[in-house]
Amino acid sequence: MDQPLLQGDSNQRSVVFFRLLKRCLPILTWLPKYNTKCLQMDLLAGFTVGLTTVPQVLAYAEVAGLPVQYGLYSAFMGGFIYALLGTSKDVTLGPTAIMSLLCFSVVGGEPQRAVLLSLLCGIIQAGTALLRLGFLLDFISFPVIKGFTCAAAITIGFGQVQNLLGLKDIPHEFFPQVYYTLSRIPEARIGDVVLGVLCVAVLMMLMMMMKTSVGSEDSPRYARIAQTFVWTVATMRNALVVVAASLCAFSWEAYGHHVFTITGKTAQGLPAFKPPPTSDTSANGTVVPFKQLVQDFGGGLAVIPFMGLLESIAIAKAFARKNNYRIDANQELMAIGVTNIMGSFVSAYPVTGSFGRTAVNSQTGVCSPAGGIVTSVIVLLSLAFLMPAFYYIPKACLAAIIICAVAPMLDYHVVADIWHIHKLDLLPFIVTFLMSLWHVQYGIMGGVAVSAALLMYSMARPRIQMSGEGVLLIQLSNGLSFPAAEYLNYIIHTKALQVSPARSVVLDCHHVSMIDYSVIHELSDLLRHFKVQNLHLIFSGLQPHILEVLLAANLEGFMVKDSVEAALQM
Repeated sequence: MDQPLLQGDSNQRSVVFFRLLKRCLPILTWLPKYNTKCLQMDLLAGFTVGLTTVPQVLAYAEVAGLPVQYGLYSAFMGGFIYALLGTSKDVTLGPTAIMSLLCFSVVGGEPQRAVLLSLLCGIIQAGTALLRLGFLLDFISFPVIKGFTCAAAITIGFGQVQNLLGLKDIPHEFFPQVYYTLSRIPEARIGDVVLGVLCVAVLMMLMMMMKTSVGSEDSPRYARIAQTFVWTVATMRNALVVVAASLCAFSWEAYGHHVFTITGKTAQGLPAFKPPPTSDTSANGTVVPFKQLVQDFGGGLAVIPFMGLLESIAIAKAFARKNNYRIDANQELMAIGVTNIMGSFVSAYPVTGSFGRTAVNSQTGVCSPAGGIVTSVIVLLSLAFLMPAFYYIPKACLAAIIICAVAPMLDYHVVADIWHIHKLDLLPFIVTFLMSLWHVQYGIMGGVAVSAALLMYSMARPRIQMSGEGVLLIQLSNGLSFPAAEYLNYIIHTKALQVSPARSVVLDCHHVSMIDYSVIHELSDLLRHFKVQNLHLIFSGLQPHILEVLLAANLEGFMVKDSVEAALQM
């Protein structure tokens, strides 16, 4: 009799174990259903995204102040890890403009510190997933995000103007950078200017061509073929521009004419798989220990991990809605964290989801996260065989790619939208925007602080509507928590107890969904004052769980009615 019971318990445990394993390793959900059609689509999407990724990450390494090969080092680990742990078929992980800018603001272009930053960010992100602290991202409001991205777009874009002009030794801080760049325009190199402007023009033209949708089924066959060809060329615009610009630079260099500022010598081959550094050596030979490095990172250790999570989760949710599937936000956090941890073993700097590359992935018809593996293989092949060719990539060309990539981030229409919907939200937007121009990581902190202050003020000063001649009717618009307790006490005293003649009060609590001990303490004090003056404080429309709490408090003189009308008739 015991044997079947034991066997049933064992089977149940096995089912629970495999369910948990599938949740931790989403690849076990889609891999059994994988077929040849999916393989074909993933190969196509992965190859297309790979052609977009390679030139883009070379350019983003420039934004991070790192040698260009570090962009490639950071671009391949995400494809392998996300295929195992990710829950979105569309998302591609890798270097982005914002993460590159944040990385530079913290490590100042020091490769070893950037790699250590990746490890620490990954640990924080994975820890956030394990402890299920993803709700903390909800405290970064939309105006703060928009203020930051607009400032980041300006900072990143203008930071590349010096490369478009062929200028060197320009300060990295935004305001000095603007001053010295403009003052040194007469020193601009004609070759870099012409090539840079031409690359920007071609990229913008191809971006506009890409917005042309692929022909519908009703369109003639030749029209659909032509539109598909245009879309394909536009999708590969970064790779085409880099190849064309590099050939142009190579031609001039072959004849001994140094017309363009080129990338120059880069490290060849795949990065060594080794533990990330836990110390650094300063310019004067002093060894900087791990503890000092962490202190130097400062607030960046809070801003970069959470911005990475925020950016990637937002992208995953957007494409999940668009393509009608669901993601596990907590699993996404884990995928990003593990990617950054493992990436630090191959000399990567912090990465997150890329909106542009994810859009290309989705539009090309990717079927599963396996498309990212194909992209990663292309990056690895580039590292193994193409590094000598990167020597001739003009910096003006990479600058053009970056400027065109960040231009859509400058969403100036959002200011008008915020003004029309809720003017007060402009305050965190403006604070974040201005502080981000001054120091990028402090912008996020300042914006969150202002948003938190506004949120706390709305809790401490809830909207209260008052009406009535003899009996004062007070309508509460939301929950009552301890910041609002003293304010409610003040309103009732000044509007009911301290007027002549004093009057009873009806509290309409239809919208009150929460209450805490501090509020109950204040209510007890109010009921005592009403009793002294032989008046009533009547509660109406209490939700069952709120009524239960108030009854359990044994408040002296507590009176409750089902409706406002019944309370006013007393």
